[in-house]
Amino acid sequence: MTILRRSPVAALGALLILAMALLALLAPVLPLPSPTQTSILDTYLPPSAAHWFGTDALGRDVLARTIWGARSSLTIGLGIVIIGMALGVTLGLAAAEAAGTLFEELAMRLVDIFAAIPVLIWAIAVVGIVGTGATALGPVVLNNEAKLVLLVGILFFPGIARITYGLALAELTQEYVDARRLQGAGSAAILFGDVLPNVLSPLLVQASVLVGIGIIIEASLSFVGLGVQPPTPSWGSMLADSKQTVFSGEYWLSLFPGLAIFASVIGFNLLGDGL
Repeated sequence: MTILRRSPVAALGALLILAMALLALLAPVLPLPSPTQTSILDTYLPPSAAHWFGTDALGRDVLARTIWGARSSLTIGLGIVIIGMALGVTLGLAAAEAAGTLFEELAMRLVDIFAAIPVLIWAIAVVGIVGTGATALGPVVLNNEAKLVLLVGILFFPGIARITYGLALAELTQEYVDARRLQGAGSAAILFGDVLPNVLSPLLVQASVLVGIGIIIEASLSFVGLGVQPPTPSWGSMLADSKQTVFSGEYWLSLFPGLAIFASVIGFNLLGDGL
């Protein structure tokens, strides 16, 4: 809270994120029509008192789909970063602890290989190969959204691992680390109990920015048909549905999901800048 009071930029970002999150959480209890309910008699209605954001080609309420789409887009964006942080932080800490060894060399070369190609290109290639729909991993069945989070989250690890590696290398030279080793503390205890808390602040800043990138990647995958599948709404799939009407006058179909993506990404970036 002290940071938010001191930084208007961070406060504005947090306000945007909070507004989006509240709408997503309250979607089931808000007085909205079903986001999947169709009505052939109500197709392409412009914004009005009955439909604040208008309706789409199937007569579905765009406001309802935008708010329900926040649940998909924000959940996937956050999930991607959580997976990427877990993998990247662990690998970065381990590589820093193993400085000067073959493991460090192999780990950082792996990071370089994955970082050489943009995440979106990796994501399109991997999701395109694996395909959409549910996938069984032994007794566990992953639905399409969970699979998307897992696959894209794994691809987020290089940048996080590189930052963690650099921060941890510097931290491991501190005298308190030597003192902990003399006390008999193991590597895992030192890395996760002492080093990680001291490098967490810049990692959280990076994570807040990456959530915005995760939302954009989800929207991009949904736009090309590799993300959230119909009839589940997401901002990217709504933009994909509206691409045929951009120049025919139905501006509301792309305007509102586009503004939602813009506001959420700006919110996370402002929060990261303010922190």
